[in-house]
Amino acid sequence: MNEGYTLLNLIFRATFIPGVFIIVWLTGLISLTTVQICLAAFGLIFVILPLIFRYSVTLQRGILFLTFITYPRDLDLSNPSSVGLYATRSFFLNVRDSDVDNETTNNEASRKTSIIRIGIWHVLPRHVAKRFAKELHVNTDVFDDTDRNVTEIKDETLDLLESVMKTSFPNINRENENFFYERLMKMPGNTVILYLHGNTASRGSGHRLDVYKMLRNLGYHVIALDYRGYGDSDPISPTEEGVVRDAMTVYNYICNITTNPVIIWGHSLGTGVATNMLSQLNYMNEKGPKGVILESPFTNIRDEIRQHPFARPFKHLPWFDLTIARPMYSNSLRFESDQHISEFRQPIMILHAEDDYVVPFQLGYQLYRIALDTRGKSWGPVEFHRFEASHHYGHKYIVHAPELPELVKNFVITYRNEVF
Repeated sequence: MNEGYTLLNLIFRATFIPGVFIIVWLTGLISLTTVQICLAAFGLIFVILPLIFRYSVTLQRGILFLTFITYPRDLDLSNPSSVGLYATRSFFLNVRDSDVDNETTNNEASRKTSIIRIGIWHVLPRHVAKRFAKELHVNTDVFDDTDRNVTEIKDETLDLLESVMKTSFPNINRENENFFYERLMKMPGNTVILYLHGNTASRGSGHRLDVYKMLRNLGYHVIALDYRGYGDSDPISPTEEGVVRDAMTVYNYICNITTNPVIIWGHSLGTGVATNMLSQLNYMNEKGPKGVILESPFTNIRDEIRQHPFARPFKHLPWFDLTIARPMYSNSLRFESDQHISEFRQPIMILHAEDDYVVPFQLGYQLYRIALDTRGKSWGPVEFHRFEASHHYGHKYIVHAPELPELVKNFVITYRNEVF
């Protein structure tokens, strides 16, 4: 009985719109030519395009990662000061890519393509930049001491080593800035935030800059990367495995430089990257970060596709799952945070706005409930912070919430020295 009802329901949904066109034609309200055009358009949009999507891995990756959407235009990522980020270095790391290795031969040219270059920013904490403003060629006007979001930092290590650092680095330039920045990150007492952005644009888009500025004002080093295919990183088509490998490479770089606490911050698609990476670190029994902040997270790509605004015209089609949702899973575009969140022990803070229409609020809350139900009792706690729709933060602007700096600071202070 159930199967028969389901079959009838599928047939009804598949034929409803074409049936409406035909009925209207039979009533004489539209011509036969108009009906033919409407049916052809329906077939193209709701049948042909989903079938093309089903069999095109390139299209699936393009829709998921949206690397073709770039803003702001003409952004010079090599010059962070052009977007208001003073005391920030831009550099590159090389990622060895096994995806390319598997597809290439043993000749020398092939081996060279297995190295992918990714672009990164290292944003110094505000109090550090202020101490070395002269050496970094930073105009002191940027330090607004009346800003209520600025946390005054007492850095005893920096007090002791400031004169030595200024003697060793009287002038910061391209030749010595990597050594200078790494030396500062290595100093005891620091906290490093590794920021994993979502899809579209680059590490230089506006809402991401606001996050970096908030974090630097709290006294943290911020490391932000562009995955392959984004920003000034090599224009390689991203995969889930590939972007996680990019993030892992940067995380390992940080851990090789400093033993200071590291916190992962993932936004949107970056939350899927973060949970996947932490799951892998735990599986390999490698040192993990002290905690993870998930801003606007989802459960998995299948759920996110069904809930995304772009999918609304298609999700009621009986072949939606067959042509759109399942193929992405088959091609390893899954980002299964609902599975990965129970595979690492670190504490978690989830942030989600009720008026988020890109990643609906219920997906973030569902992930929170899954974490509560599946994670070990002795593992790091899971926090969930809801931001009311009346504030209009949407998908990108939770960073503007006045309570956010205090939430982040408390999370970092609570867990930066804990081991789970």
